[in-house]
Amino acid sequence: MSKEFENVIRLYKNFSKVPSIVGAHLSRDTSRVTVKWTVRSTDRGKNTRFVSSYILNDSLKVIADCGFGTDISNELLSAVSPNETYRAVIREERNQKDLKKQYLEVWSKNHLAHCIDLNALDLHGDVYADSEFGCLNWSQDESAIVYVAEKKLAKAEPYIVRKPAETPKSDSKETPRKGEEYIYRQDWGEQLVGKHASVIVVCKIESESFTVLDGLPEDWCPGQVRFTLDGKSVIGIAWSTEPRRLGLIFCTNRPGHVFTLSLEDDKALSRLSPEGMSVRAARLSPRGAPVWLQRVARGPHHAGHQLVTGNIAEAPLTVIVDLVQTVTRTDDGRDFHGIYSQSLPARCFSKDGKRIVFSTPQKNEIRSYVVDIESGGMVDVSIRRAAGSTSVLDVHDDVILAAHSSLTSPSQLYVARLPARGSEAEVEWMPVTSQPEVPAGLARSEVTYLQLEHADCADPVKSFSAIYLSPSVQGGSKLPLLVWPHGGPHSNFTNSYSFEAAFFNDLGFAILHVNYRGSTGAGEASVAFLPKRVGDADVKDCKLATETAVARFGLDESKLCLMGGSHGGFLVAHLSGQYPDLFKVVVSRNPVIDVASMFNSTDIADWCAVEAGFPFTEEGPPSEEQLLAMRRCSPLVHAHKVKAPTALMLGSADKRVPHYQGLEYARRLKANGVATRVYLYDDNHSLSSPLVEMDNLINAALWFLKHLDQ
Repeated sequence: MSKEFENVIRLYKNFSKVPSIVGAHLSRDTSRVTVKWTVRSTDRGKNTRFVSSYILNDSLKVIADCGFGTDISNELLSAVSPNETYRAVIREERNQKDLKKQYLEVWSKNHLAHCIDLNALDLHGDVYADSEFGCLNWSQDESAIVYVAEKKLAKAEPYIVRKPAETPKSDSKETPRKGEEYIYRQDWGEQLVGKHASVIVVCKIESESFTVLDGLPEDWCPGQVRFTLDGKSVIGIAWSTEPRRLGLIFCTNRPGHVFTLSLEDDKALSRLSPEGMSVRAARLSPRGAPVWLQRVARGPHHAGHQLVTGNIAEAPLTVIVDLVQTVTRTDDGRDFHGIYSQSLPARCFSKDGKRIVFSTPQKNEIRSYVVDIESGGMVDVSIRRAAGSTSVLDVHDDVILAAHSSLTSPSQLYVARLPARGSEAEVEWMPVTSQPEVPAGLARSEVTYLQLEHADCADPVKSFSAIYLSPSVQGGSKLPLLVWPHGGPHSNFTNSYSFEAAFFNDLGFAILHVNYRGSTGAGEASVAFLPKRVGDADVKDCKLATETAVARFGLDESKLCLMGGSHGGFLVAHLSGQYPDLFKVVVSRNPVIDVASMFNSTDIADWCAVEAGFPFTEEGPPSEEQLLAMRRCSPLVHAHKVKAPTALMLGSADKRVPHYQGLEYARRLKANGVATRVYLYDDNHSLSSPLVEMDNLINAALWFLKHLDQ
């Protein structure tokens, strides 16, 4: 084993031990903080989730921590009741036959009060614990909980089947449906495979009785459900399933509704949001007023959202925070480009219910804000001790918990008391957790924001940004550059801790994260600019960013590398084809190679149409014009010009960008004499399961190092 190989393995092991904060919760009296973490466990081949607790005094200073962390890896969902009498847990385990079992547990302070085998009840399928549908919520009186699960599938059997003669007939048993065993059922696509139709389930704790709620239209798929304050109804989000289910994860443009459903005998259903909208994150203020995020249900897969309140059945909605085309100013004089977060904290209101605290990407950082519901006034309350990103995790009794991180520093938890209205800018943050330890090389690295603009350009949007991460350089040596455009394309890189970026930085690479035009966090004009220009404007942005970084930081022009996944993979394939003499080596993960052929196999066919510049429709005859436009914007048309050695990391279970896209590309590269290697993993689009992540990152590093030395 070479020293270079050993060094790559050593660095991966070192960084894999750094935990990340994924959640935090304040106790009822705000004296106790519970923090949820995740950390890679290479020997176990999976991530370990654990919790730690801290005690605060009246000044919000930590006066004690509560010992060792507690492993909660088999907890899918958990929720503490309003008065902290109980803690509910949805737990998933494997029995002796390696069959999955799910349990509902209710813990009191001293013992396990209830443990219910949900599979044995046979009322529904698996409980949903994903970020789109998943929820577990207590009623205010602590008598019931509500969650969402897969709808129980009706039994089916062949038209001809021999049955045991001794089987007695029983009216109480469900009669199997003849000939319906093989009916195709749509699911919600990438990372939501097997989730076809959801139901709302209410459990009465004392009696251990369960009710699967009805009253919603058949073509609604509910999620993100919680009780109203009086406990007589539930409020949630429902996505429309007709005419088809398009992929939901990372896609905020799916038509849906904010609704309330009565638990009384009348089962009254009320739709709060207008038609034609995509909605997310319905929350109830302490006064009972509903608030949610919404945008038009069409166009780019992600874009800016309005923050609204009200009930469309009673009066026009009140827009608290509107869309922003380019930039506006907060009350404390800071730039604000609109809301691009895909959710709100589960608890996000001030004690009096008149203000909301939330976080959203803003160009190169995640920023946090307090907004006055009545006036719409907004103040930036981000942690400013160092450059980086601030994400609000919990708000209770006018106390805020937020995580802060940067590309050179992992997550650290902070706490602050929300100042009085009008004084929010005076917020004072104090650390709860200690400063995480990282390898010395990363700690000495520097982050630079680049604001870039095309000169002599007639485009309506000319500017974009990039984030440059550089290891400390000694002796005037020139660094290799890893050019890394993000996926999406309507997402963005922020100055937040990234395991991958830290790993490559410590290997000696300078890294350029490009937020090309079309990225979120920079205003709606930027998002709307890119459709019909993919494969052109975004490619030119990456080229300009590369040239600027090389000139400004004195980088090694002979060692320019490309790395990206999904639309980022699309871009690195374009860059290596359009500028074959500029880039030395490429690693691409699940890249979009041919938009035209992807149209009929991806879970987001609308993405292909919209990015090629057309409204999405499956009505009428296929359009040759659209298919040609999709092909012309694809990197496949430049594949014959590629020279750089290219490694492709593909997921065989990828529903978003089917792996044959990468295989087709690899065949063409090989036919043209390009050094090519394909890694095919039993994983989805993100390639993020621990063993797969380890393999593709280490192999990517070795691929770069090998071909940079040639």
